Amino acid sequence: MTGVREAHPGAPGRSTLDKAADENFPVAPFFLPRAWRDDLMAVYGYARLVDDIGDGDLAPGGRDAELLGLDKEQTDDRLAMLDAFEADLHRVFDSTPRHPLLVALQPTVRRRGLTPEPFLGLIEANRQDQTVTRYETYEDLLAYCEKSANPVGRLVLALTGTTSPERVRRSDAVCTALQIVEHLQDVAEDLARDRIYLPAEDMRRFHVSEKDLAAPSANSSVRSLVAFEAERASRLLNEGPPLVGSVHGRLKLLLAGFVAGGRAALKAVHAAGFDVLPGPPKPTKLSLLREVGATLRREG
Repeated sequence: MTGVREAHPGAPGRSTLDKAADENFPVAPFFLPRAWRDDLMAVYGYARLVDDIGDGDLAPGGRDAELLGLDKEQTDDRLAMLDAFEADLHRVFDSTPRHPLLVALQPTVRRRGLTPEPFLGLIEANRQDQTVTRYETYEDLLAYCEKSANPVGRLVLALTGTTSPERVRRSDAVCTALQIVEHLQDVAEDLARDRIYLPAEDMRRFHVSEKDLAAPSANSSVRSLVAFEAERASRLLNEGPPLVGSVHGRLKLLLAGFVAGGRAALKAVHAAGFDVLPGPPKPTKLSLLREVGATLRREG
């Protein structure tokens, strides 16, 4: 993480990495070996910055655009920023990247023998966010999650040298679930960006309109829809305990933390009566710890 951890306040990368504390799951917890923590934070920094570009959440001033070889005024051109970021990603594999977060990623890529594909998937998902703002079916949403979420789990397996077809399958299910849970927490925030990640066919089934999603609080139809999608996410998270049971040592705790983060967030949504419109229901640290224990007990 040299070049990011030591960056002075306000430098590109610092505010991006600070967002790790806001995630539903621990990104790089203290109990992991230092090398793993550095690699996980390097990958997190990449994934977080891609999302910040796609969401228009970059730090003001245009410094990120400048680092990527664009004019500062192009910070608001998200597709141009994503194109420039993809070009800088390729430099990670064959040259010297420009952005500090990609400079920090390069040692991880080389040390772990990572390939461009999962990184490119995250960029493509954010490109899709610029042109696709509604999803007709649950299957359409799953196809989006294949690019927006599943590459992260595959990278974690690659970083820890534990990739196998069965683990990838289970990891994909868990990562898709985590993405769906995040969508449920952020319905109001996403709508403010003119995005809806609740399948349109399900909205019709539960008689939910976009106007209903814009209300200060959820009516009974919206709550029923959120409960339905939450149950879908819960079923996907059932792949978590066997995934946790297939690994050993501190990696077991890390993966249990990911699964527990999703479970704890779902419990927070449930505790809010499935009314996610006033703001994202967030799990407590105690709830997260309890879910870690429950996940470990269920492993296998």
